[in-house]
Amino acid sequence: MAAPTPPPPPKTVLRVAAISGSLRRASANTGLIRAAAEICRESIPGLQIDHVDISQLPLLNTDLEAGGGFPPAVEAFRDRVRAADCFLFASPEYNYSISGPLKNALDWGSRPPNCWADRAAAMLSASGSTGGSRSQYHIRQVGVFLDIHFINKPEVFTKAHLPPRKFDADGNLIDSETKEQVRNMLLSLQEFSLRLQGKSKQGN
Repeated sequence: MAAPTPPPPPKTVLRVAAISGSLRRASANTGLIRAAAEICRESIPGLQIDHVDISQLPLLNTDLEAGGGFPPAVEAFRDRVRAADCFLFASPEYNYSISGPLKNALDWGSRPPNCWADRAAAMLSASGSTGGSRSQYHIRQVGVFLDIHFINKPEVFTKAHLPPRKFDADGNLIDSETKEQVRNMLLSLQEFSLRLQGKSKQGN
């Protein structure tokens, strides 16, 4: 009996700019992005995770916009945001809110012309007892002004420090239930992003 014919590759490959709001080497939030990339490679054809490092971005200071341009690190960051079809944010919760590095990246991308506008996005967070929910809702507020269209469900709030153990010592996701939550969220992001792109094409 012949082996079943594999499904054809997707016609549309969506590039996801994934940004972690934590700069720590063994960050669980960065680990969520690594897990998302692995899940896409293994089981979600048509979705490609591009981890965008924000550790080299200077603090926002419009004095650095000499001659209408941006510092090289900011220009490179903005180029990668513009090239993306959609976004994935992974944010810890700092003092009930967004981490400083992530807010700085959002602000640099918002400098005219706004690089974030009119694309889909999803969020992950790994934090304490709430799993980072307050951070996520503040990011949604910022996203309203930036014209980022967030998926509403599913929400992924990972209580990183509560049992069962979810990450190893290097910040790699090892919990199968959380991996399934991430996978479902990525599928929702893919579907919503394709739907937004379809609406955009119809409007042109």
